[in-house]
Amino acid sequence: MEEKEIKQGIFVVLSVICLIAFIWGFVTIVEEWKENEIAQFDNGVSEIVRGFISPRLTTFMTSITFLGGVEGITIFAICVVVILLFLKKYPLALFVGITITTGAGFNWLLKWIFKRERPDIEALIEQGGYSFPSGHSMSSFVFYGTLAFILFRALDHKRYKWASVIAVSFLVLLIGLSRVYLGVHYPSDILGGFTAGGAWLTLCIVIYAYFHKRKHWKEREN
Repeated sequence: MEEKEIKQGIFVVLSVICLIAFIWGFVTIVEEWKENEIAQFDNGVSEIVRGFISPRLTTFMTSITFLGGVEGITIFAICVVVILLFLKKYPLALFVGITITTGAGFNWLLKWIFKRERPDIEALIEQGGYSFPSGHSMSSFVFYGTLAFILFRALDHKRYKWASVIAVSFLVLLIGLSRVYLGVHYPSDILGGFTAGGAWLTLCIVIYAYFHKRKHWKEREN
């Protein structure tokens, strides 16, 4: 068996494992919430996180939460797409655009299905709409995860590849934490956003990889 076939097999297996894990995580969170067994977790984590509230930290968290909001991700997504188009990476540009827009639509659908109200506490910022799953957490996981996927493929050295993944992961976690700190989400909303976003991103990457591979097959045949 060729090395390329082995790598492709590993990719498929890891993708299936990730997809199952994310879906299982999301379903578990929903079941715990529906059975009212996650309230203690939500209250405990929220109390710890919000125990660090200070003017300076609030300013920092407000800036971080912007990076996972509609405006922030839209700005960065447009920049990424423009750069990819300039580099003539048209399939990747299309991948980024479709993954983010469909992910946002999927988040809206999930919020409409579950209709969970936001925490009944004094929030540090104004935020409307439903709470579960967190749109910031899901969108940041999808967008910055897409960015990590692109960088991982583009960078040559393994240390840079994994450094980009670690940096992106830290940023996504920080965005999720900021939503709890600001009082606009339960911790379970954040976990719901991460798991739903992870499942969506994994699915999109698999679809992209399939069509990318299919394109190369056709080019070889021609």
